[in-house]
Amino acid sequence: MQQIFSFILKNSYRLLFLLLLIISLSLTIQSHSYHRSKIISSANFLTGGVYQQMNNVNEYFGLRKQNEELALENARLKSILFNQKDTTLTPNVNVKGIDKAEIIVSKVIHNSYSTHENYLTLNNGSNSGVKTDMGVINSAGIIGIVEKTSPKYATVVSILNVQSRINAKIKKSNHFGSLVWNGKSTGYVQLIDVPRLASVRRGDTIVTGGQSVIFPENIGIGTIEKIYTDNVTNYYTLDVKLFNDMTNLGYVYVIKTKDRDEVMKLEKETKKDE
Repeated sequence: MQQIFSFILKNSYRLLFLLLLIISLSLTIQSHSYHRSKIISSANFLTGGVYQQMNNVNEYFGLRKQNEELALENARLKSILFNQKDTTLTPNVNVKGIDKAEIIVSKVIHNSYSTHENYLTLNNGSNSGVKTDMGVINSAGIIGIVEKTSPKYATVVSILNVQSRINAKIKKSNHFGSLVWNGKSTGYVQLIDVPRLASVRRGDTIVTGGQSVIFPENIGIGTIEKIYTDNVTNYYTLDVKLFNDMTNLGYVYVIKTKDRDEVMKLEKETKKDE
């Protein structure tokens, strides 16, 4: 202990200088968006490389599960093919909305789900065409929205993030609401602001609403587990059991809707004119 105090006293000026330097850099980054974006991009590059190596090890031990998932997916696609009258034809698999989007295949190399603001890291970035505000899904349903990119990596705001807010609807009735997360369970999200006139039942399917350029319409999210009524606002709050296991993610699809850039440019110009 005495040696520690002696070291601090002997190097007090250097330690004070480092402390002031860290504080000044922190204040600069927090108060200037340009500096903050550069720091985040650099951090994405450095941490992305580390996560990539860790994921390579985890992926090796998870090959059996991935093979099982691929087998199930192949079985589903083959069932579509075999149900055609002419099995020599290429099956026309058309999920509404996906034909209006480009798909970038990526892989989750880091996934947090134990905090209130959870993020994922993908092994594709701007070099692969990934941009901010692109939707991320997998074969089971939605995952989140791209937040930041570096040339080779991207971070994604998970749907298990209390800041996340996504347009969604009840599939059978087309009544809309906002998909949020209350920070409690990794298996459930909440659909809020659903009007009381909507017919809702336990087990009803919740899908994306399609009222944005981020996700196409009718991408799966989950099913209604519980229904709560707010007597003050006359709206429903629905507990939605996710199709996805958000604690175990592998390959994903980053969605670029074909009209995305045009719509975002138009909306940006409209806001300027207000």
